[in-house]
Amino acid sequence: MSRSTHRLTVAQALVRFLAAQHTERDGVRHRLIAGTWGIFGHGNVAGIGQALLEAGEESMPFHQGRNEQAMVHAAVAHARHLNRLSAQAVTTSIGPGATNLVTGAALATINRLPVLLLPGDYFATRVADPLLQQLEHPVEADVSVNDTLRPVSRFFDRITRPEALIPAALQAMRVLADPVETGAVTLALPQDVQAEAYDWPAEFFAERIWRVRRPAPEPAELAAAADAVRAARRPLLVAGGGVHHSEAERALREFAEATGVPVASTQAGKGSLRHDHPADLGGIGHTGTSVADDLARTADLVIGVGTRYSDFTTASGTLFQHPDVRFVNLNVTAFDAHKLSARTLVADARAGLEALTGALSGHRVDAEYEAEYGAGKERWERVVDAAYRADDEHAVPTQTQVLGALDAVVGDEDVVINAAGSLPGDLHKLWRARSPRQYHLEYGYSCMGYEIPAAVGVQQAAPGTPVWALVGDGTYLMMPTEIVTAVQERLPVKLVLIQNHGYASIGGLSEQTGGERFGTAYRYRAADGTFTGDPLPVDLAANAASLGMDVLRAKTVGELREALAAARASDRPTCVHVETDPATGAPGAQAWWDVPVAEVASREAATRAREAYERRVVDRRRHL
Repeated sequence: MSRSTHRLTVAQALVRFLAAQHTERDGVRHRLIAGTWGIFGHGNVAGIGQALLEAGEESMPFHQGRNEQAMVHAAVAHARHLNRLSAQAVTTSIGPGATNLVTGAALATINRLPVLLLPGDYFATRVADPLLQQLEHPVEADVSVNDTLRPVSRFFDRITRPEALIPAALQAMRVLADPVETGAVTLALPQDVQAEAYDWPAEFFAERIWRVRRPAPEPAELAAAADAVRAARRPLLVAGGGVHHSEAERALREFAEATGVPVASTQAGKGSLRHDHPADLGGIGHTGTSVADDLARTADLVIGVGTRYSDFTTASGTLFQHPDVRFVNLNVTAFDAHKLSARTLVADARAGLEALTGALSGHRVDAEYEAEYGAGKERWERVVDAAYRADDEHAVPTQTQVLGALDAVVGDEDVVINAAGSLPGDLHKLWRARSPRQYHLEYGYSCMGYEIPAAVGVQQAAPGTPVWALVGDGTYLMMPTEIVTAVQERLPVKLVLIQNHGYASIGGLSEQTGGERFGTAYRYRAADGTFTGDPLPVDLAANAASLGMDVLRAKTVGELREALAAARASDRPTCVHVETDPATGAPGAQAWWDVPVAEVASREAATRAREAYERRVVDRRRHL
């Protein structure tokens, strides 16, 4: 009996295959590849480009990007907002289009977020050799610029024959849908192979459902974890991004309410508990709150849930100072669960929390401990109130007052996006997250330029939801291009553009480490050649307007409040531009961060910074 086949090009077959892939968790189904971003060139225009045109919008929605890196950011933000259950693909030409994917791929893989990358590649037949933009390696002839994507991809393959697409495509979907393995997936597509026809088995295009597992904890691990919690006098739970990815917020709330264990959050985990929950301590680590960091220093047990323990979370190994501190790590990924020599609980975050709550039935921390962290939470709320407060409506706002004004405008459903600069520290310490999806900080890679394309991706994932991108002038100048995409697609993203004339965060870090803010201000050169002259006469608001945004300029606190309210009500892409008072009013770091300082120097600032560094570095610990 003959088998049914379809004669299609490789590109046409790939697009048809992607349209038939779905994920399913808890009985809810999503398209695995919800759409494709693309910029076309000679490496993909006649292959993937033609295939997308032929498939049509209903089969595979197409999104036109302006920058390859930005397209990946938009796709990653889309996937994060949908709890990694749906992803997007990104196609580029060969050469510079493909290598522009590398930064976005690194961000995706570091943050454990799925994105499918489809860069063009050289001719598999080598009939045109070297072709335009081809890298010629003298001893490795099969190397192309796409090999730069290997170290930042969770799966990589180069499709040099049509039939090789079948196993590669299936492996790609497996990795994208797997909560343990997910990240950037790259299928490099030689441009001649993309256009080559092949007789594909009909089964290749059958609808496939990739079920996203919720593995339960192993009984012995669960019992050991429960014993550790019962034995602890000062336990602290650290909520990471895995709480959100697993949709475990309710399970976390029930655990905290049943046991009284307080919860601090990483940048990715903030919002796991609502800010006004009695057990929520806010952020932890270098950018954390004083109450969370004070408890971390004295905790005898740290329960990590869905966190990879970055150096900001651990304050570079100086935060957890109790002499007998131990760790229990609940993580679906064994690699992360084993960090800090922890007792492991390798399981889905929601399944693990539910099981641990059940195993701890009847157990609760001492009332004195609850009273202690409750009082600390109240003290920190007063710090937030002071940072947000603006007594003079006619004054130029500080950055924290900008956040206070935004806090007064947003609703529970709004999404606030940020990634880099001084804003992540202020937001982690001060923002009062009201819902699981409201606080969207990309801090695994802290990639400047993420925010605007991310707002586009989130707005696609959540139409009708007010989406805010918060950026400083340094980040804005990195990647404003997707403003054009927002305008083209009529996506009413809201951009809060803070003008502070330079790299404020790195300027502060430079000053602390003896660098004297060298090279961090956006200013003319002074007579001595340094960048200490007048501020540059750039008008970023005019730039945003030139790209199609509605622009509201706010010079005072009062004008800022009005502009933010108008932006939220607008159904068009809208930018609120505000120049801030450099006296930020933000509370200082509550924990250290290890940035090595020059061991020898002739300048006094660096010498003093090294002395301070040596006083702090002795607090580092290896938890064994």
